[in-house]
Formats: sequence, structure tokens, C-alpha cells
Amino acid sequence: MDIRTLAPDVSVAPQIGVDEIAALAGKGFRAIIVNRPDGEEDDQPDFAAIEAAARDAGIAIRFVPVVPGNLTDADVTAFAKALEELPAPALAYCRTGTRSATLWALAQAGHLSTDAILKTAGQAGYDLSGLAGRLQDRAGAANGSASLVRTHDVVIIGAGAAGLAVAGSLLKRRKRLDIAIIEPGAVHYYQPGWTLIGGGIFKQPRTEKPMASLIPKGVCWVHAACAGFDPDRNQVILEDSERIGYKTLIVAPGLKLDWDRIGGLAETLGRNGVTSNYMHGLGAYTWKLVETLKGGKALFTQPPMPIKCAGAPQKAMYLSCDAWRLKGVLKDIDVNFHNAGGVLFGVGDYVPALMDYVNAYGAHLHFNETLVAVDGAAKTATFEVQGADGETSRRTETFDMLHVSPPQCAPDFVAASPLANDAGWVEVDQETLQHPRYANVFGLGDATSTPNAKTAAAVRKQAPVAAHNVLRALDGKSANAIYNGYGSCPLTVRRGRVVLAEFAYGGKLDPTFPDWLLKGTRPTWLGWLAKAVFMPTLYFDVMFKGREWLAKPVIDQNR
Repeated sequence: MDIRTLAPDVSVAPQIGVDEIAALAGKGFRAIIVNRPDGEEDDQPDFAAIEAAARDAGIAIRFVPVVPGNLTDADVTAFAKALEELPAPALAYCRTGTRSATLWALAQAGHLSTDAILKTAGQAGYDLSGLAGRLQDRAGAANGSASLVRTHDVVIIGAGAAGLAVAGSLLKRRKRLDIAIIEPGAVHYYQPGWTLIGGGIFKQPRTEKPMASLIPKGVCWVHAACAGFDPDRNQVILEDSERIGYKTLIVAPGLKLDWDRIGGLAETLGRNGVTSNYMHGLGAYTWKLVETLKGGKALFTQPPMPIKCAGAPQKAMYLSCDAWRLKGVLKDIDVNFHNAGGVLFGVGDYVPALMDYVNAYGAHLHFNETLVAVDGAAKTATFEVQGADGETSRRTETFDMLHVSPPQCAPDFVAASPLANDAGWVEVDQETLQHPRYANVFGLGDATSTPNAKTAAAVRKQAPVAAHNVLRALDGKSANAIYNGYGSCPLTVRRGRVVLAEFAYGGKLDPTFPDWLLKGTRPTWLGWLAKAVFMPTLYFDVMFKGREWLAKPVIDQNR
């Protein structure tokens, strides 16, 4: 247990388990304050289970649930009352301990100095400096005025490919721009490399870099999670309820992998032959399964669109088949690709080349079939099948290896916000990337409503457009840089060969290089070289640095 002491009578901790409560009693805790609402995560024990275990251990308990980003004065009052009425010492917990530490800090305002509160929280590992204004307000600052929300010229939500790329493009245009990036993660992942890990080509460390090494110099990194938006006040809300103001906002948090929409999947991922290159750390398990499988049935799945890197589900199949071919066992493996959609790839020009490999590998294609449940112990996968008449039925298949590409959606804090469209995505104009109702809000990357392929290559073309238009908005001008929907999907059909698919809105082919140099509709060694060698460098050393080689935005002078 990660227990942090704030005062002799109170400590805080991340989520505790039912089986840890007896140990808390052994450590001398006499009370528990639960600050996490039920149902935040599926594997979280609910209050009733914690309460029953606490009673059995002779520990008093109080439920003071706080919704992330909505910590109210009433919550602080309830927390202070619990501390007063419960026997000491008490342990308060939430998902990470931050909400509990914030409640304690606000409850101490007026009793301890703001500096003392922040220092104590900091020594316990919680940076609550953003609460300084609210603490002073509660303590009745001498001037009696409300605290000021810190404001930046540009606030960027997310330090993934989109957030870092647009920051680089902004700084190339305006070096001393006041930018803040809100990002809770400490490590940045080069996710296009995860498929190659699953194919035994890359190792995990090659796809990871410390986040601190990638945040541009001079940019304020707010190491926290965004919990919501208040665009009418030009503010974002953090998980601890701190608010940060902006003149312009760029929303680029990526999307959510919705593992729980497939029954039984979360419990068996990483074992029982069930894997996914979409999950951090599981690429190595994918490769282990490929290396050890000598015969049997291998299933590969693709969920309904939209997903990031729409070619990744079939790339996992191709690389696995190529490895089995080289080992001479492919003939003994029944390979099946179950696609929730009705076609192998959305841009028809690339399908003939892909079908050549499907046929060469002897893979069986199953369209309009969606994975809905997995029983890892029994090694069965259940699919919902849509017939030609529109009627649906269910069919269960056995497997020896199952590679799952999960359903995907917008992050919860985006979908529930005023910035979202009806489907939950950040609503933006598909050309200017500007929000239709809030002119100082822009979006790019996987979380937006733009109908393009969700790939890092799309971000490379979106970032200069967003940067140009954001600066136009700061200067009181209309957005006039245009994104044409470009996306690229390097379809790795075997080691040493890639079909480099490049296309724009409407499936229009949009190749970067002339056909005589790189015939994108056919597998080429140059495409492989681009995927396996050049693209990581392009990602980290070009895109993130604001170098817009072959990515200059098109400007519509009539706007």
C-alpha cells in the first residue's frame, strides 16, 4: 500500500483493496474515508465491499465521494466533518490519492498557512500548487478578492503525437508563445512501432521516451489529468478541480481503447493465448505466441470504425503469417480475420495488393463479424454476425491464438463535454480544425470528429494547419489553413515489404512521392524502409520539432 501521511490524524492513499483492510487495522488506522465514487472503473471494489471489510476489522468508515474535476465546497465541509467525527488516525483514499489530499488541504485553509499546506502536500508527493488561490480564498485573504486563474495564450490537452507536434509547429512560428501542455503521463509511446514489436522486429524500449525529454523548451508542462472543459469561461478543469485559463485551446488527448465492451477480454488479456498489439507491453506476448504456435487456429479481429491505424489489425495477421511461413508451419495453422466492416480496406485501390497476401497466406476473411466476448480459459471467442438481410446472430469459435483490436471511442471527459458532437468526438471543421461554436477552440488527432484515418501521418499534416489557424485566432483573424484529410497507413504485408497507403478525404489517393519512385498501391522495399527506419526519426526529430517537410499547410486566401 502506498500510504502518504499528511498529519498525525490523517493519511491518504490510492485505491485500496478489500484484502488490505485488515493490514490497515494492524497499522493502527481506526477510520477510512472513501473519496472515490463507485463505478469509476470496472475492477474497483465498491463502497459496500470496503465497508463490510472495514466493519469486520473494527474500522469506522465514511463515504464522501468526489467526482473528478468537480470538487465542491460542500465536499470539503463533508470531509472536514468526517475527520472531526471519526476516530483518528484516518486513511482517506481515491483513485490516486490526489482528491483526498486536495480535500485535506482545503479543509486546513484558515488553520494552517497556504505555504505550510502546500509544503506538507508536496512532501507527501502531491503537487497542489494550483490550489494556492483557492486556499487563500478559503482562508480569507487580506484583500478579500477572488483568486485569479492562471491563463496561457495556448493550452494543449495531451502530449501524444498530436499535442507535441502542434506545440512544435506553434513554436516554429512564434518562438516566445506562452504555451501549457496538460498531460498526466510520464512516458511517451511511439505506438506505430507496437505492431513491429508484435512481429518480432522492434523491442519495447525503442518505442518509449521520457515525456520530460519531449516537452519543448519554454513550454509549461502541467503534469495532471484534464477532467473537463468550461469553454464559456475559457477554462479547462483538472482532476483536482484546479482551473487553468486559455486564450486559445487545442484538444488533442487521443482516444480511449474500450476493452470492457468485449465481455471477458480484460480478464484474459496477456494470457490464455489472448493478446493485442494495441495494449502497451503486450507486443512481446504477441511475438511469443507467434514463435511458439506450431499448429491450430489463429484469430485476428477488427472492431467497428473509427479506430486508430485502421490497418493495424490486419498488419498483425500479415506479420504473424510471414513468420509462420518462414518457419514452415503456416500450412498447419488455420488463419482467420474477423472484420466488423464489410471490406478489407476502406480505400479500394489498395485492396488487390492486400488480397494477394491474404491468398498467399491462405487466410480466411470474415466480414460483418464483431467480437463481443472471450472466454480465455475455454479458448473461445464469440462474434456477432450481421447477415445479408440485416439480421444478427452469434457464433462461437475456438482458438489457439487470438489477437484482438479493441473497440475505440473518445475519452470520457471529452464525450461528456460541451465541445463534443453527438458521437462524443471533439467537434471541429474538417478543413480548418476549428470548433464550430467556440472560435478559440481547435482539435486535432484521434479525438476529433474529422472523417480521416486516425494515424500519426494524419497528425503530421494536421499540426501545421492547427498551428497556423490558432495563431490567426490569437491575432483576431479567421482560420484559413486547410487540411485535406490526408492519412497514411503503411500496411506491412511481410518483413521487407510495405504497401504505403496514402489518401485524403473521400478515399482520394494522395501520394507524397511520384509513382516511379514509390508505387504506393503495391508492396515495396522502399515502403518498408520508410516504416521501419525513417518514420521513427520523422516522428521524433521532424514532426515534434516543427519541421514541416512535405507538410506545409495549404492557405485559402479567400477565407
